[in-house]
Amino acid sequence: MAKKEVDAISGVETTGHEWDGLKELNNPLPRWWILTFYATCIWAVVYWVLMPSWPLISDYTRGIRDHSQREIVMDEVAALQSARADQGEAIVNADLETIKSSPDMLQFAMASGRAAFGDNCAGCHGTGATGFTGFPNLNDDEWIWGGSLEEISHTIHFGIRAAHDETRVGDMLAFGRDEILDREQVRNVASYVVSLSGGEGVEGADIEEGKVIFEDNCASCHGEDAKGTKELGAPNLTDNIWLYGGDVQTVIETVHNGRAGMMPAWDGRLDEATIKSLAVFVHSLGGGQ
Repeated sequence: MAKKEVDAISGVETTGHEWDGLKELNNPLPRWWILTFYATCIWAVVYWVLMPSWPLISDYTRGIRDHSQREIVMDEVAALQSARADQGEAIVNADLETIKSSPDMLQFAMASGRAAFGDNCAGCHGTGATGFTGFPNLNDDEWIWGGSLEEISHTIHFGIRAAHDETRVGDMLAFGRDEILDREQVRNVASYVVSLSGGEGVEGADIEEGKVIFEDNCASCHGEDAKGTKELGAPNLTDNIWLYGGDVQTVIETVHNGRAGMMPAWDGRLDEATIKSLAVFVHSLGGGQ
C-alpha cells in the first residue's frame, strides 16, 4: 500500500494514489454537496412512502396517497368524451349542408376531421392531402368520383373497389395484356391521349389512328370529348392532372396493364360523426365542388 504524505504546496494529505507522477489529494467533498446528497436520500424515502414506487410480482406498492397517474388520465379522457358527446350527436343527426352552414358544428367537424385525416388518411394522401403517385391530390378540383359533400361522404363510407357491397367500382381494362389491342395500337392511342393535354407522344406514332382507337375503345367511359365520366370513375384526360403520371411511357403502361387503385371502406371502422367530419374537412381543402 502506498504511503500517504502531505502535499508540500497545498498542505493536503494525499490518498496514496499516483498516476504518471500525479498524486491524488484527499480533499473532502464540499459541504453543500454532502447536504444535497443527504436531502435527496431523505426525499427518496419520503417518496417511497407517499407514492407508487416499488414493483412487485403482479402489482406495485401504492403508497399512502394511493396515487395513479393512469387513472387520472383515464378520467380526463372520459370527461372529454362526455363533453364531446353532445356535439358528436349533433353532427350525426345533421345533414352535411347543415353542418357546413352552422359555425359551431363546422368548427367541431373541421377539428375532428383534421385529426381523423392525420390518423387514417395521411399515410396515402399525405399530411397536406397533396397525394402521391396512385393516390389522388385532394386539393385540386379534379374528382374521379365527384367532389360534392355527398359524393365525398359516399366515397369515404364505402371506398373504391373495397370489400363492401356499396363500394364504388370502375375498372381500367388492360388493353395490351388482355390482347384487346396490339402493341402498335397501344402506342398510338396512348400518344393520342397524351396529346389531348398538350403532351408529346411516341416518335412516329399515328395520332389520327390513336383517335379512332380511342373512339372505338375508350370513349364509352371517358366520353367522346375525353373529359371523363364521374359515374364510372373515368377521369378527365384533357386537364393534365394525372393520378399515375402523364408522360407517354406511363400512359402506355396504363393502357397496356390497366389500373385498379383501391381505397378502403371506412364504414364500420369509423363512427358516423367522424366520417361526416372527414367529408367536411376534405371538401374544405380547396378542391371540393
